Amino acid sequence: MAPVAGESKSQRAYRWIKDRIADRTFGPGYRLVLGQIAKELDVSVVPVREAIRLLEAEGLVTFERNVGAQVVMVDETAYEHTMQTLALVEGFATSLSAPKLSAEDIERARAVNEQMRLSLEKFEPHRFTELNQEFHSVLFEPCPNPHVLDLVHRGWHRLASLRDSTFSFVPGRAHESVKEHEQLLVLIEQNADPLELELAARRHRTATLDAYLDRRAAPPAEAP
Repeated sequence: MAPVAGESKSQRAYRWIKDRIADRTFGPGYRLVLGQIAKELDVSVVPVREAIRLLEAEGLVTFERNVGAQVVMVDETAYEHTMQTLALVEGFATSLSAPKLSAEDIERARAVNEQMRLSLEKFEPHRFTELNQEFHSVLFEPCPNPHVLDLVHRGWHRLASLRDSTFSFVPGRAHESVKEHEQLLVLIEQNADPLELELAARRHRTATLDAYLDRRAAPPAEAP
């Protein structure tokens, strides 16, 4: 990135990051790794840190202790409404799909969940979200009601446009999510009552939303 005459290193870093937020190269939830940005701009970490503080003051970036800086959610109200709706339709789709799931389907879902569990050691929110969608797809794709399935697909697509990964905001939620996945699989294997399974799938979805809302309501962490 070519410097502008009279522009300080922190201003250049600020402009570079802000441009990438604007064109969605750095999407909602994207983690801003100071060392990587400094290397890209051939500067020290200090001006990058100053740029992050400016972007945080503008509401474009948040800072979470033990997580770091990341791009904010685009439209939090839309995210909340989408998650609430998806909890309903995906929970219902999962209950309708359950009788159609084979032992091979369950084995595949469990294998994906194991990948998610192993990924917790070196947590990468975007990859975790990809695996999460793969897991749930196994459970809801056999849904025999095409209208319900269409609503589920629309919900997932809407989420993708609103954030890169909710788990980047609430990484601790990932551990519980893996445990809840196994609980869902056990319910399916036990031929649980459809309503019990639907409610369990719904709670699983809303728990992620609740974790995010609780995190947003918490006092802000100290800046980097």
